[in-house]
Amino acid sequence: MKKVIASWSGGKDSCLAFYKAANLGYTVSYLLNTISKEYKRVRFHGIKDILIQAQAQALGIPLLQKETTAENYEQEFKDAISSIISEGIEGMVFGDIYPHMREWADKVCGDLGIQAIEPLCGHNSEEILFDFIDSGFEAIVVATQANLLGEEWLGRKIDKLFLNDIKRLNNIDVCGENGEYHTLVIDGPIFKQRINIKESQKTLRDGYWFLDIKDYQLIKKN
Repeated sequence: MKKVIASWSGGKDSCLAFYKAANLGYTVSYLLNTISKEYKRVRFHGIKDILIQAQAQALGIPLLQKETTAENYEQEFKDAISSIISEGIEGMVFGDIYPHMREWADKVCGDLGIQAIEPLCGHNSEEILFDFIDSGFEAIVVATQANLLGEEWLGRKIDKLFLNDIKRLNNIDVCGENGEYHTLVIDGPIFKQRINIKESQKTLRDGYWFLDIKDYQLIKKN
């Protein structure tokens, strides 16, 4: 089995890609998560660094969390991977859906001499979202583009009702691949513990609605 790293945003696509790669026989040895140096949050998702740390704990997978800047993102991303390649890492799993979006992953992995693994690439967005739901994962919406999806979408579970509702909207990718919305996965078949959101607050910032999670707890599963 090849030892790989999973690129991890905390959202549904990176989670489903991890799950599918594991089912294909890859051993995910690390999660690699990048956060902004300024805010200590996942870029665009707005998720705090400690929530990603909680996810890693809930999954039971070591987390490599790297602070990055917008100016030097690619090099900082590669530096993080380089720090653990010597441990026998042969590839990296990404959650890209559209073929043109994997170009960056292919370039970065090519520069590092490892394989870019893209289990979702080329599949239909609706099919991917249904697969995520049908596999037993649970996620909530934590960010939206305010001009496309209002604050009422924040906190919504990614379930079949969500899928039906978002399919009715014009000019919205069902998976949010154009940045329409972002998610936080809180449970699923690869989780050893569930993340229970206890307190949150909706915030409008720079044209985006964010669900700022104030308090949570990890609950062990039977």
